[in-house]
Amino acid sequence: MMQIHPVPAFEDNYLWVIEDGRHAAVVDPGDEHPVQAFLEARGLELTAILATHHHGDHVGGLEWLAARWKCEVFGPAGERIDGLTRKLREGDRITVPGLGLPLEVLDVPGHTAGHIAYVGPDVVFCGDTLFACGCGRLFEGTPAQMVESLAKLARLPATTRVYCAHEYTMGNIRFALAVEPGNAKLAARRERDAAARAANRPTLPCTIADELDTNPFLRWSSPEVAASAAKHAGRALATPVEVFAAVREWKNGFR
Repeated sequence: MMQIHPVPAFEDNYLWVIEDGRHAAVVDPGDEHPVQAFLEARGLELTAILATHHHGDHVGGLEWLAARWKCEVFGPAGERIDGLTRKLREGDRITVPGLGLPLEVLDVPGHTAGHIAYVGPDVVFCGDTLFACGCGRLFEGTPAQMVESLAKLARLPATTRVYCAHEYTMGNIRFALAVEPGNAKLAARRERDAAARAANRPTLPCTIADELDTNPFLRWSSPEVAASAAKHAGRALATPVEVFAAVREWKNGFR
């Protein structure tokens, strides 16, 4: 039976390991050491590496692990990442070696120019594009690109489990409540996720349904979100992209 485990790294990264008891794949291995320790403790053979984008905290351990395990390495065709054996773009389909897990690729630029996501049966590995109650900063893309990317993820089935790469949830919820204080589902989520963190449990995975209900970066059509964004921006906002851009700019400076 396939399982997905969060392997903590750095201050708040999760390096996701997918395993079936014998073989394993790792998503965004920014550091080889905790991944290798996990594999050794479980007696697993690494058969694939999946990268979503080029940032060091996502690929820093990629080449070491690939050399150690001689495994296939998947990643975005639109970004320069050393060590890839197969470059992917939207519409590509792969079967994860050793696991038989089918995944489809989506292009989700915004955080970086060539960011991709991997979509499987009721799961998505989305790197730094979509976070629990948040989204990635726009380092290389535009608000319009990010809105399109987030809309692709929002169209996935509501039960899809979202495996993003950072434990940012409580800070994101604090900001979301500033944007949409009248959202009762958001208030309930704060209590649920605060209890998880108090027990030293991850808040992830979340679901697409959770995000549609509570994530201000997906709720650009919510009257309260739009009104809050316009008030903060000090001007009328005519389109979803303008609402998103105002919320993203607000979040960049939120403390």
